[in-house]
Order: sequence, then structure tokens, then C-alpha cells
Amino acid sequence: MRLKHIAFALLVATALTGCNDTLDSSSIDLSTVKNKVNQPLPAKVLADMQAKNMPRTSPIMIRILKEEGKLEIWKATADNRFDVIKSYDICAWSGKLGPKVKEGDRQAPEGFYSLTPAHLNPNSKYYLAINTGYPNRYDTANGRNGTNLMIHGACSSSGCYSMTDEQILEIYAFARDAFKGGQTTIQLEALPFRMTADNMARHRDSENYAFWKMLKVGYDNFEVTKRPPEVAFCDKKYVFNQDGKGAFNAAGACPSMSTPPALASALSSYEKTYDVAYEKAVDKLGTKVWYEPTEAERKAVVAEKRKGHDIAYAPTGTSLEAGKLMSQADFQEMMEKRMAASQPKPATTIMASAAPQPATTAAQMKQGRLPAAATATATVAAATPATSAEPTTTASIAAPTIQTEAGKVAAVPIPEQNPMDALAYAAPAAPVSEAKKPFWKFWDKQ
Repeated sequence: MRLKHIAFALLVATALTGCNDTLDSSSIDLSTVKNKVNQPLPAKVLADMQAKNMPRTSPIMIRILKEEGKLEIWKATADNRFDVIKSYDICAWSGKLGPKVKEGDRQAPEGFYSLTPAHLNPNSKYYLAINTGYPNRYDTANGRNGTNLMIHGACSSSGCYSMTDEQILEIYAFARDAFKGGQTTIQLEALPFRMTADNMARHRDSENYAFWKMLKVGYDNFEVTKRPPEVAFCDKKYVFNQDGKGAFNAAGACPSMSTPPALASALSSYEKTYDVAYEKAVDKLGTKVWYEPTEAERKAVVAEKRKGHDIAYAPTGTSLEAGKLMSQADFQEMMEKRMAASQPKPATTIMASAAPQPATTAAQMKQGRLPAAATATATVAAATPATSAEPTTTASIAAPTIQTEAGKVAAVPIPEQNPMDALAYAAPAAPVSEAKKPFWKFWDKQ
């Protein structure tokens, strides 16, 4: 496995600008689109690409940031480094932060996925669609499953990342042009949030923290090189930019492997800066905890956006809009009130008693040791039929629950179901094995 080009990229690394002023500028009148599969990118986007020295058919990378509801298109410049060319607000995503684990859990995937031309679905009933490639070899090795997890139009989601039709028209065009230029695989990075010190500190008590720390290695590699990392799997884990002396097997032991020296040095410097920032972020948070909102709460903050649209149009707000930092006492009180409000109302109501908990110190918070009440989260668990794209009825939804410090489990309100979720995809792309050669190696040879 050759990674010397990464070392070279590090030597010419320069600061790149963030999202430009083209955010969500899709203004195409869909009624004028005669061939959606071959619709060219808007002139404004092409002008921005030219200004950034990006060939029209150069490779792209897609990055999803679930918590803030963003889908970014990163595109290779002439010097083979990547910069953001477009950022879109995700119209709808279901579930909560955290990976997809099983069919029907309504979770949108998190991880690193490889997309080929076969993952493009021009015949989707959701206008256009791109299969995310879930499950990949990591997911399969860890017993995770699910089908038809897409990036698609229609703004209605049951485990997918759903955009508006205007947005997916552009995203599809970016992928189509990159494939026409010779890119064999597009990397999709589906992340819970920007993996900064502040965000990692805020979510340090999540049950998904260990999984996110593993994904963060890939995130850090991209931040350092500004090139999509080479992804491999072994020992049921992700590994990034590794020279391996032997084959990588997702379910087997990792071979002897090493990080190229120049990259290892750059990552070490990056991590030292991160560690300092992380400690400051934890100290700043003190004993505050982050409340992650339910899907229903995310929908409530953007309810106005549904006006004037078909009932199937079901936008969801971001977790940053609907969530909040809370004191431990306020968090515990809110959880207990929610539990009490959702309890059945028999003739004689027996309220769950809660054993007193000792006060949590800042040191305990810093080390991630919280009482059960402080780490409780409202979860939404949904049981759907055979595939994520198949019809889902209200009756089939398992009651979401919260857990109190005394170990009691109680139901909480579930998100409203989207009528559009019942539509199946037309001729979804069949699973395709991931290409062995990273796409940017192709670009390196041009």
C-alpha cells in the first residue's frame, strides 16, 4: 500500500477557506428540467469552481455533519487537495446522533463509505438518490444491518439523509461529473458532528463516544492532509492511512502496520493542540450536560417550514437548534417530569421513587463519571418492516423510553411519522463491493 503522496501533500499544505457564500443557493426551477440525470451544475457553481482552480470533473468527497444538519461537497483542486465547494442544509434526517445498528431503528448511518457509479439511482421515487453504501465491512463485521439507506430528495426520512429535490439535483450532478472524470469511488464521511475539541467534550458522556473517537482518527487525517483518508478495516475497527504488511480483514486481526513518518509527525502535532483545547473545553463545561433532543423536538423547531408544502414534506431541525446545555439538576428534573407525564394513569398512580444521588463534582464530569440520571437520554426506537424504505405505520413503532436513576423505564412521545416514508425506491442500486484502490490514487496519476 503506497502512501508517499500523503507525505508530499503535507509539505505543500496550506490553510483552506471554509464554506463559501453559495450555501443552499439552489434556485433551479424543477419544472424547466428536462433531463434530471444530465442536468448541468448551475453557472454560479461552475464559476466558483473555476475561481478555486477546480476542474469540472475532478474528484469529490461528500461529508455529512448530522448534528448541525449539513451536507458538504468537497472537491479536488488542481494541486490535488480538497476544498469545500458547496454546503447544503439537510432537510430531514431521522433518529438521533449515533450509528445505525439494525434494520428498522430509523437511524441514519455514521461512518466512512465508498460510493461507485452503481450507487447512483436515477429512478428513485424520491426524485434522485445516492445509496450511502451502508453497511460497509466494519458494519457487517460488527453485526450491523440495514438496507436502502440513501441520500435522496423529497425531504422525508426514515433512516436516510433527505434533501430537497433541488439540492439532490445538484449533489447528483457533482457525483456524476466526478465519475465522468474517472473517479472510481467517492468517499462519504457521515459524521455525528464536526469533531472539534468543543464538540467532543460536550458529548464525552455519550454511549457512542468510543465509536466517535475511532471515527475521529479519520476526521483528523483529513484535517491534516485535506485529502480523503485511505480506509481499511481489521479487528472489527476502522484504520486510516496505514501501510500494512499483509491483508486487512474486517473480522480478523490487524496485520503489522504503520503510519507514514511525515503523516505521523503532522498528526502528533495536531493531537497536541487538540488535547490542550479539549481540556479547556471540559473545564469550561464544568458540570453541565448536553440534552440531545428527540426527533419530534427537532421537527417542532422548524414546524413553520412545512407550511405551503405537501403533507409528505417533513423537515427536521438540527440537534443544535433543539438541544441545549443544562445543569445536572435541571436535566434530572426534566427527565423525571417527562417520565411522570408519560406513565399510564390507572386508578391509583404509583410514582417511581428515585434513590438520592451524591452531588457530581467537576472532576467526575471531566473524567466522564456521571450519575445515571445525568447521562440519561430520551431515545426513539422504531420497528419498521423489512427495509428502511418500506411502509411504516404508527402501530409498528415501539414506544420510545427514558431510564431514571432508579432504573425505571417509561415511555415518551414518539415522532410523527412521515407519509412519504411509505414509498419504496425504484430499482435501488445493488450493493457493490468497495474498490481496493482509493480514488485519489487515480487522481494522483493524472
